[in-house]
Amino acid sequence: MDLKEIQNLIKFVANSGVAEVKLEMDDVKVTIRTTLEGNATETTTYVQQMPAQPMLQQAVAPQAVAPVAAAPVAPAAPVAEESKYITIKSPIIGTFYRKPSPDKPVFVEVGSSIGKGDVLCVIEAMKLFNEIESEVSGKIVKILVDDMSPVEFDQPLFLVDPS
Repeated sequence: MDLKEIQNLIKFVANSGVAEVKLEMDDVKVTIRTTLEGNATETTTYVQQMPAQPMLQQAVAPQAVAPVAAAPVAPAAPVAEESKYITIKSPIIGTFYRKPSPDKPVFVEVGSSIGKGDVLCVIEAMKLFNEIESEVSGKIVKILVDDMSPVEFDQPLFLVDPS
């Protein structure tokens, strides 16, 4: 694995929204960690193992490339107020889009009434655009993700008032 491939892997992981990736091949181990709030790479470890010289393998220590301070913890949301709402979560990892294309209007706004099966957003994963449909009827109370942001599996996207 050469430096260009590692740089491409770092860019892919930073844009995907994944918190950590570990890759182990025959002679290379790579660990990439990213922060949850931005696309900054927190730590990258690159260790190349020499199969012919096992003693040299112990002498090579992983090096931190770009250490970053830990992300601040978000304040706790009022749980009692939001407990009556249904949370619609992301079924896949990808990039969240509120519109079907840049020149089209958004699928839903805060206050929009939705029905079961209505398209709420699109999540792009590996150049495939997946329409995310509502499984409940109700009214959109809050949109929890910014347009064009990376999302993770099971990340809350919308709060819906089912009443």
